[in-house]
Amino acid sequence: MVLVQIPMYNELEVYKLSIGAACELKWPKDRMIVQVLDNSTDPLIKNLVELECETWVTKGLNIKYAPRSGQKGFKAGALKKGMECDYARQCEYVAIFDADFQPEPDFLLRTIPFFVHNPKVALVQARWSFVNGTVSLLTRIQKMFFDYHFKVEQEAGSATFAFFSFNGTAGVWRTAAIKEAGGWKDRTTVEDMDLAIRATLKG
Repeated sequence: MVLVQIPMYNELEVYKLSIGAACELKWPKDRMIVQVLDNSTDPLIKNLVELECETWVTKGLNIKYAPRSGQKGFKAGALKKGMECDYARQCEYVAIFDADFQPEPDFLLRTIPFFVHNPKVALVQARWSFVNGTVSLLTRIQKMFFDYHFKVEQEAGSATFAFFSFNGTAGVWRTAAIKEAGGWKDRTTVEDMDLAIRATLKG
């Protein structure tokens, strides 16, 4: 079973895109749960996000709208609370996408097999691509920076079994690895690096 988490905070411009992309992932629908972790403070946006989730429910998707009041722990707090839900505990893997990410439909088909064939793998981090990578000089420079990070730094680290960081989104964790590392800690705003370090120390 795969849990797909989408943490969001007042994401008026992109909530439909991210929820839609997650719901259209190619995976057996009875083996996937989409969890929308809505930490929005704007009541209108919360209502819109909930309505979007209900729309996908009518299409047969197993999608859970999980609002949260308060900002304790920010994103880490939302992810932590999401993992505490009863239905989340039955999931062996958890894919995480920020609200401005739109995974390709075959994302799970391309990532989950790495876990199946190697029980020691705790995390599969996907490379990012950009819809506006060539729009301006600034976006081209940013794209070059991230391309280097994913193509050189992370591939080299993976190939040499060195420390491998989680980039906070577009990655899949083995839920057992998150639990063994102590779970999400809401004491930090760099929850992705924090968890990656603790998971690495666990081996």
